[in-house]
Amino acid sequence: MSTALMLLGAVASLAGLVGSIIILISAFKESVGQGFLCLCVPFYILYYAFAKFQHEKKNMVLAAWLGGGILGQVLQMAAAAMA
Repeated sequence: MSTALMLLGAVASLAGLVGSIIILISAFKESVGQGFLCLCVPFYILYYAFAKFQHEKKNMVLAAWLGGGILGQVLQMAAAAMA
């Protein structure tokens, strides 16, 4: 059971990683300064994602980024606690 949770957590974390990469690509396309702010300043990517990020599937990207990242960490911690 813990192996299945670990695998599911890894898949969800991968979805979060893909979402963050899409947001970073958009930030670097806007300007190099925006991209480096998203990379280096804590929580700036959160501001950028909700205020400045323009994408035809913005809601899906944000759900994958936040939902996948949080769900992945929770599932991996639950799997570690069960092991």
